[in-house]
Amino acid sequence: MDEQPAEEREPGSGAEEALDPRAELSEFLRSRRARLKPEDVGLPSYGRRRRVPGLRREELAQLAGVSVAYYTRLEQGNGRNVSGEVLNAIARALRLTDAEHAHLLHLTKPKQHRRRKTSRPQQLRPALRQLLDSMDSVPAYVVGRRTDVLGWNRLASALFGDWGTLPGEQRNWARLVFLHEEFSRELFVDWEAKASDIVSFLRMDAGCHADDPRLAALVGELSVKSADFRRLWAAHDVREKGYGTKQLRHALVGELTLSFETFKLAADEDLHLVTYHAEPGSASAESLRLLASWGADASRAGTASREG
Repeated sequence: MDEQPAEEREPGSGAEEALDPRAELSEFLRSRRARLKPEDVGLPSYGRRRRVPGLRREELAQLAGVSVAYYTRLEQGNGRNVSGEVLNAIARALRLTDAEHAHLLHLTKPKQHRRRKTSRPQQLRPALRQLLDSMDSVPAYVVGRRTDVLGWNRLASALFGDWGTLPGEQRNWARLVFLHEEFSRELFVDWEAKASDIVSFLRMDAGCHADDPRLAALVGELSVKSADFRRLWAAHDVREKGYGTKQLRHALVGELTLSFETFKLAADEDLHLVTYHAEPGSASAESLRLLASWGADASRAGTASREG
C-alpha cells in the first residue's frame, strides 16, 4: 500500500485563516429556518406575502419556547452558555435530523480544547496499514480530516486510480471531485450525489474544527475554483452517510454497482475506514475480480483517465 504521512503534505493555496464559528452558527440556523414554512409546523400562514423565506424568528422562538431576543442572539452567532435543553428545543422546532442536531451542538461548543488535536498530523498505525493490505478482495481506504485519503489498498487503487502518483495535498476527495471534474464525473455515475456527500463531510468537519486553518484554506480554494462547490457549500446541508450504494464507471471494466460501508475508528474518531463490495455472483463482482487480477494496469488506467 502506498501512503504518505499527513505531516509531509502542504496546505492548499490561499490564506490559512480559520473559519468563523459565529458565522457558521448564524448561517446554519438561518438556512434551517428558511426551509420551513408555517404550515409545516402547524402555524397559520394567513396567505399574505412574507418578507423572509421560511419561518420568522419570532415564530421559531415561539415553537422552541424561548424569547425572541434569546433566539436572535443565538442566530447572530452568540452560542456561548446556551443550555443543552434550549438547543434540543430549537433542534426540535427546526425539525433537525440527528446529523444536523449534532452539527448544531458542535457549532455551539467551545473549541479551545480541540486546537492541539486539530494541528496534530494524522497518521495510520502500522497495524491499520497491514489490515488494509490484507483486504485483497474489497477496495478499502482510510479517509481523515478534510477528506484527506491517508491510506488505501491495492484494489482501491485499481478502482479509483493510483493515489500514489499524486502529490500529498492532492490525495483529497474534495479536490478530486471538484477540481478534476472530467475524472470524477466519468467515475461517479451520480456525480451530484457524490459531490453533495463530500460537501456534507466538510461541513461536519467545520462544525467540529472551525479553528483548522488547513480546512479554511481548502474551503477557500474550492470556493474560488468551483461554482458547484460554492453552490453546495452555501446550502449548509449536513448528514452522515455510513453506508449506501454507488454506481461507478471504470475505464477498463465499465459500470459497477457497489455497496459501501463506512466505519469510524474507535482509536481516532476523525479517521474512517471505507470499504466497497459487490453482490456475490453479480457482474460487478466479476469486474472487481478482474481489477484485482490486473492490479497495476487497472491503476494506471484510472490515473490516465484522471490526468486526461
